[in-house]
Amino acid sequence: MSTQPSLHHAPGFWFGLIDFCTAGLFFLLYMPLSGLQDELDFIMGRTLPRYGVAYLLGIPTAFIYPLVWMAGIAEELKAKAIEMGVEGPYSSWWHMFEWNTFGVLLFGPAVATKRFFDTLGNIEQK
Repeated sequence: MSTQPSLHHAPGFWFGLIDFCTAGLFFLLYMPLSGLQDELDFIMGRTLPRYGVAYLLGIPTAFIYPLVWMAGIAEELKAKAIEMGVEGPYSSWWHMFEWNTFGVLLFGPAVATKRFFDTLGNIEQK
């Protein structure tokens, strides 16, 4: 994976907390401007649906759509990590979904985002 410079950002917990406090607006800007959306496309080997579209579809769905969208990407990232022989713990559908719903009062979105970035970073280091 070293054909592209790493865009991994270590402070995933803080990014998740900021995103939660801004009702998703942080990642609406961060994903395209930081290159994270392109980084995910590169790692997955395909163009993923854009976060901006998921965010807009979240408005009429009480933001369930972007949660399911992100959980799906987390599961794909987990599969990619396992395929590459990257050791866990991994981000996953359930990890993302549970922390963002049941753990919401315990900084759950920040915990889920940290694990997501940790998995992403481990893939990049491989």
